[in-house]
Amino acid sequence: MKLEHTLPTPEDTRALGVELAELLQAGDLVVLVGPLGAGKTALTQGIGLGLGVREPVTSPTFVIARVHTGGRLPLVHVDAYRLGSVADVDDLDLDASTDESVTVVEWGQGLVEQLAEEHLEVRLEREDDDVRTAVLVPHGRDWERRLG
Repeated sequence: MKLEHTLPTPEDTRALGVELAELLQAGDLVVLVGPLGAGKTALTQGIGLGLGVREPVTSPTFVIARVHTGGRLPLVHVDAYRLGSVADVDDLDLDASTDESVTVVEWGQGLVEQLAEEHLEVRLEREDDDVRTAVLVPHGRDWERRLG
C-alpha cells in the first residue's frame, strides 16, 4: 500500500478507508490527524464499510465514542477533540474493548498512543481546491511490515 494518497473526492477518502480495513486486525489503533473538514470521518466510514459494520458510521463528536458491531471486527470510533488530557482518555476506559476491536481516534494525537504498543497514524490535509491528501505513518515494526 502506498504511504501517500491524493483523494479528490469524499468517495476516494472512503475507498482508502476500505483498503485500510483489509489490513486491520483486532487490537489495532488508528490515530487520525488533520484539521476540520480534512476527511477524518469519511475515512472512518470507509473503514467501517471495509470491516462490514452494519449501522452508519457518523462523527461521535457529542458522545465522544461509538462502538459499531456486526462486521468482521467491532469498530470503536472516538472523537478526542473535547478531551484535554491523557487522564480524560483513561476515564473513557477505552482499553476495555481495544484488544478485540479496531479503535479509530479523531483528534487523538498526543492523547491515545498509550492505548496500543504500535499504531497507524493517518495525517489528512485539505487543499484549497477541496482535494484531500493522506499520509500513512506507521509506528512500530508490525505496521511497517503491513504497509510495506
